[in-house]
Amino acid sequence: MRIIAGRHRGRKLIAPAGDATRPTADRVRQALFDMLWHAPWGGRMAIQDQLVLDGFAGTGALGLEALSRGADHVTFVEKDAAALAALRANIAACREDSHSAVLAMDIARVPRAMVPCGLVFLDPPYGQGLVPRAVAALEAAGWIAPAALIVAETGAGEALAMPGYEELAERSHGAATLRVLRAPGVVC
Repeated sequence: MRIIAGRHRGRKLIAPAGDATRPTADRVRQALFDMLWHAPWGGRMAIQDQLVLDGFAGTGALGLEALSRGADHVTFVEKDAAALAALRANIAACREDSHSAVLAMDIARVPRAMVPCGLVFLDPPYGQGLVPRAVAALEAAGWIAPAALIVAETGAGEALAMPGYEELAERSHGAATLRVLRAPGVVC
């Protein structure tokens, strides 16, 4: 597993042993960031200079890829101890300590945000209906900016009902389905 593009291109990332953490594959991350960068609803500003939240962060691959491509700051949320060790090591290896924060907790218990994020990655364990619950908790704590892009990775065939959120794209990649949603609010 490595960073695909940007200033950290080629940097190898570590993952904890076992199957508790399921990092997003390099080819899926490449497809996701290509879509964000080139879609009519996306573009460079979907990533560059954005405040990003990487929920269910695991190794931090999604958030670190965003930082590599010009995001301003990423808040990583992860509760698994082994994943947290790998996440912190990956942040340090990329020298992104000053552009990141790690919240070692369940995403349902995040504290109030100082400033909302314009890009949110959610890659929870499949089949548990965690995306809607995470979005509700993040909304309540002020983490989701109006018209923010929400990227949710779910299991293939897993339903995702998000009333009020506009689905902009859906792509299947083997066992994973990526969905990009826009939060309610005015697009600036």
